[in-house]
Amino acid sequence: MTATDTSTGTIAPTTLAPKPRGGLAQSVHDSLVIARRNLIRMKRIPEIVVFGLIQPVMFVLLFAYVFGGSIAVDGSTDPKMFREFLMAGIFAQTVTFATAGSSAGIAEDMTKGLIDRFRSLPMDRGAVLTGRTIADLVQTTLTMVVLIIVALMVGWRIHNGIPKALAAIGLMLLLGYAFTWIGALIGLSVRTPEAATSAGLIWLFPLTFVSNAFAPTSGMPTWLQHIADWNPFSATVQAGRVLFGNPGVSQSDAWPMQHPVWASLFWSVLIIVVFRTLAVRKYRSATA
Repeated sequence: MTATDTSTGTIAPTTLAPKPRGGLAQSVHDSLVIARRNLIRMKRIPEIVVFGLIQPVMFVLLFAYVFGGSIAVDGSTDPKMFREFLMAGIFAQTVTFATAGSSAGIAEDMTKGLIDRFRSLPMDRGAVLTGRTIADLVQTTLTMVVLIIVALMVGWRIHNGIPKALAAIGLMLLLGYAFTWIGALIGLSVRTPEAATSAGLIWLFPLTFVSNAFAPTSGMPTWLQHIADWNPFSATVQAGRVLFGNPGVSQSDAWPMQHPVWASLFWSVLIIVVFRTLAVRKYRSATA
């Protein structure tokens, strides 16, 4: 399009302003752009993916063959039964440990000034964090695929059909996505990526081990068993065992253990709502 300059009589081109998008449309578009940016970065630095795959595979092999036969499951010390009992816990641990990567990645972006460059763009503020968590979810999904193959190789099996198994994996990925928002908040709250990595892991160890992931809670002290039964991590592990048809399903009377699928959904959605709100608020104040 052109326009005539009345003062000089010359014809000058005019620029059409881009049509503004709605709030939700812009947020979704910007989040996907940021997610693509992070996925391209993972592709260019394959070490991120490779080392992310090695750790969970190592956990599977160590727990399956070192502890197999030493922990009784449903009254049996059969190593094969323990491996089937173990895998729901390993799957859930793997998706939650992605939190540390989210913390370190966001902290690194903050220290390198990348966030300042994002601020100069006409983009939704919350999209930076949403895009990062979506990219982390994609990486976690890839890790889960590899882990399932390794689990099948060491003797793990599903007994309730593919649809329920997919539902179990979906619940675990949802929990992992929820925990990446905790990681996002941690990454925004510390000064260095090193501190973010430590802060992202230090609370995960008691969360995952004070649970039903690696040993039945019936052998714990009563007060600790109550904590384990109401642990969001335990609810997802219990839901996985129920849906996979694996042994070691807890017989506790606690509501999350009696209704693990609903409990897992409830905890995951609650964590997303609370920590996404806190993380986006922290991001806006940190970059204001």
